[in-house]
Amino acid sequence: MYHGRSTGKGPSTPTQIYQQPPRLLIVHALPSWPHICSNLCEALQNFFCLACSLMGPSRMSLFSLYMVQNQHECILPFVQVKGNFARLQACISELRTLQKEGCFRPHSTSLQLAVEDGLQQFKQYTRHVATGAALSYTSLEITVLTSQPGKEVVKQLEEGLKDTDLVRVRRLQVVEITEGVLECMDSVSPVEEPSSDESSVLGTDIDLQTIDNDVVSMEIFFKAWLHNSGTDQEHIHLLLPSRCFSNISRSGDDSMCLKCDLQERLLSPSLLPGTADGSLRMDDPKGDFSTLYQMASQSSASCYKLRVIKALNSSGICESLTYGLPFILRPTSCWQLDWDELETNQQHFHALCHSLLKREWLLLAKGEPLSGGHSLRTPASTFYVIVPSRSPTLLVKAVATRELLLPSPFPPLPEDPTDVSLKTVERVLDSLELEPTYNPLQAWSHLYSHLSNTLTKLQGRIQPSLESRALRKHPCKAGQLQTNRVRATVAPLPMTPTPGRAPKMPAASKPSSEVFFWPSKGEEYPSGP
Repeated sequence: MYHGRSTGKGPSTPTQIYQQPPRLLIVHALPSWPHICSNLCEALQNFFCLACSLMGPSRMSLFSLYMVQNQHECILPFVQVKGNFARLQACISELRTLQKEGCFRPHSTSLQLAVEDGLQQFKQYTRHVATGAALSYTSLEITVLTSQPGKEVVKQLEEGLKDTDLVRVRRLQVVEITEGVLECMDSVSPVEEPSSDESSVLGTDIDLQTIDNDVVSMEIFFKAWLHNSGTDQEHIHLLLPSRCFSNISRSGDDSMCLKCDLQERLLSPSLLPGTADGSLRMDDPKGDFSTLYQMASQSSASCYKLRVIKALNSSGICESLTYGLPFILRPTSCWQLDWDELETNQQHFHALCHSLLKREWLLLAKGEPLSGGHSLRTPASTFYVIVPSRSPTLLVKAVATRELLLPSPFPPLPEDPTDVSLKTVERVLDSLELEPTYNPLQAWSHLYSHLSNTLTKLQGRIQPSLESRALRKHPCKAGQLQTNRVRATVAPLPMTPTPGRAPKMPAASKPSSEVFFWPSKGEEYPSGP
């Protein structure tokens, strides 16, 4: 994927490093909407089950959705994601009911108007909310999901938005949904980068990406919104002894310094209610915030440091000594570094990965606590093992130290089991299907349906209590509870009427009895096999 430099940046804070920017999703799925609708709605449903259920700091702030068919329609104005599963589900239910057949003749400006209207809604929302509280977000990410050729949509946006003020747009992305499987590409893969001439019209980059038309590929794309993709500051400094290298840039303590960004490999079950590990605390070693990620996230003034102290053979560590969730290191994309430093840092990072693979080595590193004033107490250190891969990434796993180790006897395995037992066990093993690798995409735990039911029951308990409180406070207005409307923050831009079709009201402007409407049995997304 092509990454351009973003606008509207400022110093990150511990609360900002996790939260993603507000997002506007524009569905521009003509003429393939009948083939895309089901997969997109199920992927969105699954994603928001996760996003609304995750404990800890909110990873998503605001979300809005527009649909472009014959005209642009605001299906959902900007809402906070956390705590609004009912409205998000109502939005997805409305997507399912949108027209799938017939003749679609969208106006050439419909997509442009959807972008401009969404941007206007965002500006108005931030002005309205900023009067009562400070905002941690000032820029918007816009994603156009289309079934039309991506390059044509990019050119259409460049031409239509060339006179539009996009200072508040952090990123503009076009995602083309393809019907076939892309050869030699992952399920979510980049396409050819736009040239400097193509992206110079707007003064900002338009990312172009392709995904397959299936639920898993769309889920993977949406889940990327949960990653910490901030580029205000690198997350980790990986320090290597300088005597092992020559002609390289060194840090202040004469060590080779590789500047890295940190990324989660998977979500922790401890952050999801009702799962097998749901009783674990946030600071549990199995939890999402292990020491490394927590320290890196809280570092706003200086970067957390991992100092390499030894090399290990690739077979020289027992898996029982590692604990917690693994994390991934990548070369940083911090916008505050100049291009030469970014490129040199990336080349050194790639060279380290190649060298470790060639030597079949792992690295043992020690986390250096951040300086927090003058303290007589020596803070406890954490050790990590760093594992190379055949992609430009390093896997980081916490490893046990002397203080944590418990006695565990490991007597040698008897050499000659009895013939009867051996034959019995061999027959059992022969009956198993052998797979070359484990594919987590084929392991279904029914987590989505569980989270959806949990959120629905929770919303069902909260909503009646709010209504009864309103009845006690305003008994004379009880009849108005069913007719109150949830309004958008600003009126949409004028839409060109289509002959024979009345303009459709967005979901957020319908009566509340329809906004908090659960899908019928026929519409409800499948819960899996």
